[in-house]
Amino acid sequence: MALASSPLLKKPSLPTIFTPLPLPTLRSRHPSVVRSSVAVSSPSTPAKSKESLVKSVKARQIVDSRGNPTVEVDLVTGDGRLYRSAVPSGANQADVDAIMLELDGTPNKSKFGANAILGVSLSVCRAGAGAKGVPLYKHIQELSGTKELVMPVPAFNVINGGSHAGNNLAMQEFMILPVGAASFTEALRMGSEVYHILKSIIKAKYGQDACNVGDEGGFVKTIERDWCFLLMQLRKLIKIGMDVAASEFLTKDGGYDLNFKKQPNDGAHVLAANSLCELYKEFVRDFPIVSIEDPFDQDDWSSWASLQSSVDIQLVGDDLLVTNPKRIAEAIEKKACNALLLKASFFNHFILIARIMLWLKIIVNQIGTVTESIQAALDSKAAGWGVMVSHRSGETEDNFIADLSVGLASGQV
Repeated sequence: MALASSPLLKKPSLPTIFTPLPLPTLRSRHPSVVRSSVAVSSPSTPAKSKESLVKSVKARQIVDSRGNPTVEVDLVTGDGRLYRSAVPSGANQADVDAIMLELDGTPNKSKFGANAILGVSLSVCRAGAGAKGVPLYKHIQELSGTKELVMPVPAFNVINGGSHAGNNLAMQEFMILPVGAASFTEALRMGSEVYHILKSIIKAKYGQDACNVGDEGGFVKTIERDWCFLLMQLRKLIKIGMDVAASEFLTKDGGYDLNFKKQPNDGAHVLAANSLCELYKEFVRDFPIVSIEDPFDQDDWSSWASLQSSVDIQLVGDDLLVTNPKRIAEAIEKKACNALLLKASFFNHFILIARIMLWLKIIVNQIGTVTESIQAALDSKAAGWGVMVSHRSGETEDNFIADLSVGLASGQV
């Protein structure tokens, strides 16, 4: 297995870091509950169809990392195995998905609730892997038709701004990408070390109180000079990724207010789209930035296309695309970006558990959005795009996206 197979890493400015890696077998701590990538006591041959049937599906309300209510689903198969999946806020897989979406009948899954659909979706996908006796990532590889398994380059969120932090930084996330690592283990070590070096710098200069973090775990203290100096020293090994979330500071007049957190303000920091585009070009020129997510509002198509045509980096669509096939197709046609941020789509974050349970009694073995997510990744790859599998800001202990990233060979997570 290789580390990182993203088009991002094949650009001349980035070294190729493909290195064969052994994939560890991941097992649940509790034999009766399968949360991880492979079932404990998996059979050496696929289970009989009777054993693979879904016996029951139950849901419960839990809280995510931000304290918001979300859904956890337990699915029990005929052989007594329990497959558990939790949804972050924010049979044949494709056939089952199609049935559930048809029954919901709404474009945004508002009838059943996307959290409910996805919770069942994840558990059924795990059950499919268990029935085959293969790890979850292998099952996803087979569903997607991915040829080569790769370990992704992890993106570490180290500085938070925007709506995720109580500081004056308009842009939402600054990430480090350890592209110089020879293995995922080394990449993890590099990311952790940089994070702790930053923390020690902040603590030494500003005190312990300045080490507060935002919603995504990144530091919120403004330390531009120290941050830039550190990254410039490591630029051969570590690159920078940004999530601007520019829709957060779009003005009514179509400008971008970099001082939007201070209201009212005098508008001195409002930039026109073309001026913001020039600012990004300066960033790319002066710093080892290789990826920018949501640099403009989701409906500012012309600005996206303008930046895309003038920089040789990865432009990632999150708010622009919302993992929606129609938006992806439009972005391909308009040449607005060159990478997809792959998330399961969540529209109803607060679902009454009674409503979920009523729905589960009607269709206990049907699935929601795993197939849609796989198809979105395939459509993006077919256009020559990169794919970055993403977490949500309100996360759970569920590890599905790790297997999704490996199984789809996204190369980035």
